Amino acid sequence: MDKISVLIADDHKLIRETWSYILNSDPRFHVIAECGDAADAVELAKNKRPNIILMDINMAPFSGFEATEKIRKYAPGSKIIGVSMHSQPAYAKKMLQVGAKGYVTKNSSKEEMIKAIMEVYGGNKFICEEIKNIISDQLLTDPQADTPNINALTEREIQIINYIKEGSSSKEIATALNISLKTVEVHRHNILKKLKLKNSASLVNFINSSTSYM
Repeated sequence: MDKISVLIADDHKLIRETWSYILNSDPRFHVIAECGDAADAVELAKNKRPNIILMDINMAPFSGFEATEKIRKYAPGSKIIGVSMHSQPAYAKKMLQVGAKGYVTKNSSKEEMIKAIMEVYGGNKFICEEIKNIISDQLLTDPQADTPNINALTEREIQIINYIKEGSSSKEIATALNISLKTVEVHRHNILKKLKLKNSASLVNFINSSTSYM
């Protein structure tokens, strides 16, 4: 049987090298390329057409979501598995919506990652146990409860929340994302509305007390 060709796209060199070593040590896999840049990931996918792409969500110069959309156009035969430090189901849902076939967190074990690759390569979809357990817990809570709905947030709004979590001001966020200060303020207003929070202080408190969401 031909080896399953894999492209690893992650902005941390150590993670790329570790997964390359693990997968290349398994006779079923062959890591044909690795990169730390989303634009490079798209080009490598287009030129090398790997069977599987392990795609980190937090990439530059654009996100893993956008890279996935581009790769689906240029290399539709390549199957993408989203990989992220985020355990919030909203990220997994977004990744699948843009064309990925699987999602694992960086808390996943080697065995689970290999299982994900085999399942996706075989034509199935795969969501790691960590995400499944969080979804199960959410379903067991009262669906009528007036709780913040983080799944309603856009990718940009989640980006802004993460900057707020790091203590960045609106001006700093505007500079980092190359958008206007007014646009940041509009996003902050929409975030408050979607999360059913009254003001910026309550947003900061929500972020600090809801690590499972971020």
